[in-house]
Amino acid sequence: MVKTTLTDVVPGRSVRVTAVSGSGRITQRLLEMGIIPGVSLKVVKSAPFGDPIEVRLRGYSLAMRRSEAAAVEVA
Repeated sequence: MVKTTLTDVVPGRSVRVTAVSGSGRITQRLLEMGIIPGVSLKVVKSAPFGDPIEVRLRGYSLAMRRSEAAAVEVA
């Protein structure tokens, strides 16, 4: 089964987080910002070269690096 991560999502599309993979500071930071399994978020836009990307969740916007977004599995 192929995992879809936040880096695969086209701007303008909404998805639901299924898992946050990895361990360490980046994963902990993502979880602290509310990116947890079950939460819905929308990819708003990405920078001209694709990094960073802007997502909107829980009423706030968040910019994240593609390396961070790769740890977020979505459906």
